[in-house]
Amino acid sequence: MSFVCEVMVPGEGAGDPAVARWIATHGARLAALPGCRWAAAYTPTEVADDPLNPPEPAPASVLMLGFATRAALAGALANAATEAALAAAPGPGVTASAFRRQSQPLPGIELPAGSVAYLVRYFLPADDPAAFVAEYTAHHPQVQARLPGIRAIHCDVPLPELRAATAPPAPYLIGNEVGFEDAGAFAAAMRSPARAELRAHMAGFPRWSGRNSHVLMLRRALR
Repeated sequence: MSFVCEVMVPGEGAGDPAVARWIATHGARLAALPGCRWAAAYTPTEVADDPLNPPEPAPASVLMLGFATRAALAGALANAATEAALAAAPGPGVTASAFRRQSQPLPGIELPAGSVAYLVRYFLPADDPAAFVAEYTAHHPQVQARLPGIRAIHCDVPLPELRAATAPPAPYLIGNEVGFEDAGAFAAAMRSPARAELRAHMAGFPRWSGRNSHVLMLRRALR
């Protein structure tokens, strides 16, 4: 188990110079926060080639920061460098969300330094959020592990009580991230029998009435 901070900048399309400057300036500063074990920047790639989900706009950027302890994550959210990054984020609507991360072991598999990530987010409300999270984390990653070419599986459980002073958390029910070597490997996985199994499992989730989001992003390690 580890802990993650997600800074999400809304927007559409890749190549926004303001977003690139913000990542260049503040990404390195956030990666250097006390207790930060890893950091990565996510930017839009081509539309996700997933026949079971319609195309949707990706955020302009996502920065993810990893920590070994909850206390380190809490300290990072209160750090002046985080406040400066949130205040300088291009455009309105930036969010800073804290998670407890559960990773599915994939022995002998490594994620390339430059790869793609399918970022999945389920949003509140739900009849019983705890039951939804329990069902999702207990079974969904086991099926995801059967996707051909998969390189990483993470379930991110929100910690809404941990907040930055200058940006709210997103109203997430749960987050999920799966990594692939490139967009071609992702597209092949989305046409495998395991993808159909995942959709069947989704139909049995405890009832929720929020939306969900599936976007394919380029992932670049910052440290």
